[in-house]
Amino acid sequence: MTITQNECFIELSSFDDLARYACAFREYPQRVYSQEFDGLRIISSSLTLANTLLIFYAQMPKSGRYVSYQVTSGKEICDIVESTKNISNYAPIIHMESKISSLSVKSKKISDQFHPIQVKDLGSLARLTYDPEFPDEQNLTLYSLPHKNSWVMGYITSLEMDKVFYNFNYVELDSEPTKHFVKYQGNQGRNPEFSDNFDHGYTYLPVIKIKNKHSIFGFSD
Repeated sequence: MTITQNECFIELSSFDDLARYACAFREYPQRVYSQEFDGLRIISSSLTLANTLLIFYAQMPKSGRYVSYQVTSGKEICDIVESTKNISNYAPIIHMESKISSLSVKSKKISDQFHPIQVKDLGSLARLTYDPEFPDEQNLTLYSLPHKNSWVMGYITSLEMDKVFYNFNYVELDSEPTKHFVKYQGNQGRNPEFSDNFDHGYTYLPVIKIKNKHSIFGFSD
């Protein structure tokens, strides 16, 4: 059986979502790339799956050398800057004239399509981000996207057997999320809530909002 290796572009709702994905709670922010795509200059960061380079992107708001991400007075500030003089997390921007990889952009079938699995509540989804195999290298990123007449939010997990299977573990939301983090203090018996402010003693899960529904997440409609 031949497995197709390809790129999959997924547009995010805003530049701030891209900055949050590349920088938030990462000891070392990811590289980001700028390139021409569908007639626009975009900025992107990627997630490598078994057979797919998953590329999250947003329109590039202005030129610069670094994505700057910082939390000031309990709120996040995202920007593109020319230097790293101030205290912040910085993701270096690589400006490309060619494509960022040699993989095929489009394929009729994405071999790494996620299998959607519904989780009962937001607290269970938050606890799913704990990985006992790598307790000190937690991936806390949640992804939110439109589905049917509302939105869902989920967490990606993988199962490695003869091949790698990917799950999108999700909860249904009542409406489009407008805040950028899930605030959680499960050890105190508190339910998680959406928040834009940072308070001491809580775990925060960054929410990356995807602009449109996409077939890779496995939903049939």
